[in-house]
Amino acid sequence: MPAGLVISAPASGVGKTTLTLALARAWRHRGLTVQCFKSGPDYIDPAFHAAATGRASVNIDSWAMDRGTILHLVGRGTDADIVLAEGSMGLFDGVAARGVCGTGATADIAEMLGWPVLLVIDPSGQAQTAAAIAAGLRDYRPGVRLAGVVLNRVASPRHEDLVRRALNDSGIAVFGALPRHAEISLPKRHLGLVQAEEQAEIGKLIDEAARFVAGHVDLDAVLRSAAVWSPQPAASGLNVTPPGQRIALARDAAFSFVYPHMLEAWRAAGAEIVPFSPLADETPDASADVCWLPGGYPELHAGRIASNVRFRSGLRAFAETRPVHGECGGYMVLGAGLTDAESVRHEMTGLLGLETSFAKRRMHLGYRLAALAAPMPGHRPGTRLRGHEFHYSTILAQPDTPLAVVHDATGAVIAETGSQRGHVSGTFFHLIAEDR
Repeated sequence: MPAGLVISAPASGVGKTTLTLALARAWRHRGLTVQCFKSGPDYIDPAFHAAATGRASVNIDSWAMDRGTILHLVGRGTDADIVLAEGSMGLFDGVAARGVCGTGATADIAEMLGWPVLLVIDPSGQAQTAAAIAAGLRDYRPGVRLAGVVLNRVASPRHEDLVRRALNDSGIAVFGALPRHAEISLPKRHLGLVQAEEQAEIGKLIDEAARFVAGHVDLDAVLRSAAVWSPQPAASGLNVTPPGQRIALARDAAFSFVYPHMLEAWRAAGAEIVPFSPLADETPDASADVCWLPGGYPELHAGRIASNVRFRSGLRAFAETRPVHGECGGYMVLGAGLTDAESVRHEMTGLLGLETSFAKRRMHLGYRLAALAAPMPGHRPGTRLRGHEFHYSTILAQPDTPLAVVHDATGAVIAETGSQRGHVSGTFFHLIAEDR
């Protein structure tokens, strides 16, 4: 039977992803089958998980998904030896208002599945206080069980000893301590880590992290701390309707932010996905009945997209007779123009009137609940959708028919309504699930 463990921390930036990848690869080197999941709406980390384990990773989200959907998704770990769920932000960090079955906090997943939490703590600038933080996290919510701690970025053996003693006095197991090691830092950009598919040396980097962690962490003790897990049968599957039967999906370095569970749900419902690359000046497959442009980094490739005449004209021709939908970066490319960080405006496809600017940066982040006012591929007006928005672009103009009435997690109406014109629609949020 598999064993389950949640990897979390007091905050972001402490080293959860690096430890998750290192443990997964180290156990894989020992011949174990490892399955990873990502708690929360992160579309970058699952690709790193897949690189480390050789198995697809998916998101599980207590705000956007019901319990049946989460149980269905984690069911893919039934044939694994160890299941790791990497958290997001801090252990108890979520939104103020409860969603479908939680606030989106990692703790929701730990309690729901009964998996203990392995805490990653960075004690930089402190010593015994790290034990107080760990003890507070251990005792904050009765249904969440702490397995132990891995210390990251300890400054010296003396520093490690002070922190270890305090944790031991608090009854908290310390599985290892990692000194600072810049060579295994994962490169970052404005929306998070540089994507796994963009890093040619990602396999070597994960191998180095695995060797480093294996030399400083008691892997056997961590494995023993995981809870033996008896998967519960899911009462329901994925509540996702595919946007069409044959889907032309933009897929390259500029269009890569798509949740793995969404693609799996489309295929499970009988849809066929035909990828194409706008950056390679490709056009949607002529036999497709819908085109979907996911988010990504169009602002980093705006000049190239603007110069790819074949892609832009081909997409316009497609949209004359068939639906086209864009999410976040894909939505921006469907617009009239995109201004990059150097204040240079690039002409986009012009299928919508949207004008966006990356020169005027402002972070937009949070869960979204949308009630469609106009149709979008796969969904009729009135449908309620749950998603997540994360971008730094500013809307300069959004002149088309609003696609939806969009609320944040507190219920407040937001200005990013999405747009609809003819067969074309777009949103700034990434769809996670239908709200049923």
